Amino acid sequence: MTGDDDSRQDPPVNNGVMISGGTHYVGNQAVGHGAQAFSGSVSFQPQDAERTAELLAYVERLLAEHRAALADPDATTRELRRLREELDEPDPQPTVLRRALNRLNEFVQPVTPLVVAVGQLAQSVQGLPGV
Repeated sequence: MTGDDDSRQDPPVNNGVMISGGTHYVGNQAVGHGAQAFSGSVSFQPQDAERTAELLAYVERLLAEHRAALADPDATTRELRRLREELDEPDPQPTVLRRALNRLNEFVQPVTPLVVAVGQLAQSVQGLPGV
């Protein structure tokens, strides 16, 4: 044998998804090394108000970019506005914030970048002091 065995590579890993037959309704999916899919409310680490403001702006940009892919883009925009207004209150109500985040999460389901961004936003909002 020669020293070529040292340079042998492992076969590639197939990280794809195959679904066949019948009707399938699939929620969030993540495929590949380190992939993540977010849905629903989750408890997260503390964040700060500046990060939350950045994420709100990011979600707004994504909403504008992916508007056509949303089932009800106007309702999605309204829910984001409600969330922003509640966050602007001196004493934001956690139940109002959770409801707005949950509704926003439902509205953005068809668009993966929005699902991830709203998940990050929920993480940041839920970690704010006093929320």
